[in-house]
Amino acid sequence: MPRHIYSLLIVLVLFCSCGKEENYVPEVVVNYNVTLTQFSLQAKNNVLLVSNQGVAGLIIVKTPLGSFVAFDRCSTVNPEKKCAIVPDDSGLTATDPCSGAKFSLLDGTPQKAPAEKTLKIYNISLQGNVLLNVTN
Repeated sequence: MPRHIYSLLIVLVLFCSCGKEENYVPEVVVNYNVTLTQFSLQAKNNVLLVSNQGVAGLIIVKTPLGSFVAFDRCSTVNPEKKCAIVPDDSGLTATDPCSGAKFSLLDGTPQKAPAEKTLKIYNISLQGNVLLNVTN
């Protein structure tokens, strides 16, 4: 009889541990283009916010070294809430207005608790020195 109980416990432990990973930003298809001229005209402090893309919108950043990075605006703190991060005045960090977490806009890393996971990053390429293409 005890063997059956142990077997049942093992099965229950395995079953419970095979759930979805918690606190992850879902995968969605992203294929967004913006010209460098549009970026320059629309960006504030070298940060462009794009709605209706990704999970909670995109944030495209021109770094101090002149390269570009792109993240999903969905905070990695309770991502099921789809709370969009907001760039700070410096253009170097962004804050999750729902939790107060802060992230670097240079690499997406957490800068202030309760953030623990890096922002979801997207691929970004420059085509012909004219067009930025953001994809996953």
